Amino acid sequence: MTRPRRAPFMLLLMIAPFASACAQTTIAPRQQAVPLAVRGSTATVEIAPVLLAARDHFPEGAEVRNGGIANLVGAAPVAGLGDGSPADVATHAETQALRYSVAHPDIRIILTVTEGYYRIVARRSAGISEIADLKGKRIAAIPTTSSGYFLARMLAQAGLGTGDVKIVRVSPIADMATALARGDVDAVAIWEPHSGNAAQALGNDLVEFGGRGIYREMFNLNTTADNLANPERRARIVAFVRAIMNATDALNTDPRQAQALVAHTAGFTSDEVARSWPYLGFRASLPADLLDVLTEEEEWLAVQEGRPARGRAELGRLIDRTVYEEAAKARH
Repeated sequence: MTRPRRAPFMLLLMIAPFASACAQTTIAPRQQAVPLAVRGSTATVEIAPVLLAARDHFPEGAEVRNGGIANLVGAAPVAGLGDGSPADVATHAETQALRYSVAHPDIRIILTVTEGYYRIVARRSAGISEIADLKGKRIAAIPTTSSGYFLARMLAQAGLGTGDVKIVRVSPIADMATALARGDVDAVAIWEPHSGNAAQALGNDLVEFGGRGIYREMFNLNTTADNLANPERRARIVAFVRAIMNATDALNTDPRQAQALVAHTAGFTSDEVARSWPYLGFRASLPADLLDVLTEEEEWLAVQEGRPARGRAELGRLIDRTVYEEAAKARH
């Protein structure tokens, strides 16, 4: 395989309250063409393939900035997730695609970039040795995100619900590890590297419950039906999906460049990123069970939001497989 040309890449890093503080970084593109507007949480490890794709595999030029699905639909930006500037594509967990698509049914999931394998990290000294012991305990999580859904799924394994525990918001989430170690909370249910940092902080007092086979986060690339209806924009989006697929092949062969890039972008240490890697699956695909996951999660989400749950057929329209299929075909 020939070495891909280094793509023009602009990264405007905004410091999210959920991330470790780091200096703003700007790398200006080397061409005059308007770059593809890519938005996603730059304070996550899951975004590594997107960053690598923009830098090394997308000669057309991409501008990656902190944000998410709100940038696609003109919604008010979530605190810490960018400035609300318009996007052509945006990354986010499947939970947020479900949330935003209630008011914006034109959202389309076009690729699962990364799967996140969450875990509950707890203090054994708090009397916790199995999931049932979490009843009545203080758990740091974010109820409106994938971590909240993960916690609900895990508690259900022991016949518990979120009403049986006290969910504690810790902000910034980088402080969750410290809060757990000093006893402010008894457990943490969050994504990497923060759960890994919590595990490190506990040392021999650690007990953890893995969620593999129960829930996995689907960190997806999203766009809108309107974007895909524009032939020129669609062609660029397909090309970027292909770039993510190529970047994923590269980082699964040798993760060092991707790890260094995401550490620099998010302000994580290299050790934090390396510890996170085993809890992430870099897929660049559309899993066959994606609609099953959306349908089951929609039931939970509808209860949280006090609205009727949408049916499988309606949710199926949120998934557009044609972009992935076109990108995959162009690779051969």
